[in-house]
Amino acid sequence: MNLIVDIGNTRVKAAVFEGDTVLELVVFDKKRIISEVKKIIKKNTISKGIVSSVASISPKKLLKLESLMPFLVVSSLTKVPFKNLYKTPKTLGVDRIALVVSAVRKYKNRNVLIIDAGTCITYDFVNEKSEYLGGAISPGIKMRFQSLHNYTSKLPLLEKKPLGSFIGGNTNESINSGVINGLINEVDGVILDYKEKYIDLTVVLTGGDTNFLAKQLKSSIFANQNFLLEGLNKLLIFNQDK
Repeated sequence: MNLIVDIGNTRVKAAVFEGDTVLELVVFDKKRIISEVKKIIKKNTISKGIVSSVASISPKKLLKLESLMPFLVVSSLTKVPFKNLYKTPKTLGVDRIALVVSAVRKYKNRNVLIIDAGTCITYDFVNEKSEYLGGAISPGIKMRFQSLHNYTSKLPLLEKKPLGSFIGGNTNESINSGVINGLINEVDGVILDYKEKYIDLTVVLTGGDTNFLAKQLKSSIFANQNFLLEGLNKLLIFNQDK
């Protein structure tokens, strides 16, 4: 069994894989990472593990984590099953690396656009030759609502709601329309841009806002909330075989 630990800005996702199957998935606060990982190791027969962190984790806490069992810590130096053509490979986020690994392993010899709808919206493209070309980064849904509230004196801070009419009848509806309709049109527009250049295109939507957005997009996509975790599992297996 493999233990996959994905450390986000506030939360941690830990998954136990047997082959390509998720046996257990736990989400918890970053402060509880040592105690929660201990629990998982205690009740499962784990043979190897991998850690990915988009947020800072103290060297002391990382050492504690590695003392529980050997972990592969993902970085720009980790061996990957694709050719990285990003102009600044050392700045490429470990989450984006894992997503591309998932794409090249699951959709071999395909042009794949991965859209990760989380704190930020990231777009990552890998071609049929398993060459990673790059993508884009834009603010996520929550960040868009927060920016309208933080940078104005009177606009309220709202939570996301499914889009009704695109014409907002009051301030709250106008904000929701601007954020949600704007994002949907952005995502659909980006997909169309890629489809114009790469006719045979597979689009994967993942991240925390997957279910919310998938129902509202016009474009045909594959929705998979565990795409990143699957990529980390495949990356761990790839490096074990080396």
